[in-house]
Amino acid sequence: MGKKLYIGNLSFNISEEELEEAFSQFGEIVSTAIIKDSVSGRSKGFGFIEYAQEDSAKSAVEGMNGKELDGRTLKVDEAREQRDQRPQRRPRSNNYGSGGGGRRERY
Repeated sequence: MGKKLYIGNLSFNISEEELEEAFSQFGEIVSTAIIKDSVSGRSKGFGFIEYAQEDSAKSAVEGMNGKELDGRTLKVDEAREQRDQRPQRRPRSNNYGSGGGGRRERY
């Protein structure tokens, strides 16, 4: 089974094709993705490459971590599982405020 790598500190101008070309020397690449801002479409400066073979991914980490690509020093490491980015919500209480705050009549 393959292995996905995190590629950080990418140049904002690099394309997925250029990234794949730089990493293809280590083995067969299954997928390449540069993460982009959903509004502007601009690169966020990181991406992911998935190799068909785990040993290819290990070679890529050893061969590319700390190397320069398009004027930037790359950070290459094994990708980690995505954390849930949604904020935790407290469960709603069904006691409707529970006490106090009623209207006071003046006598």
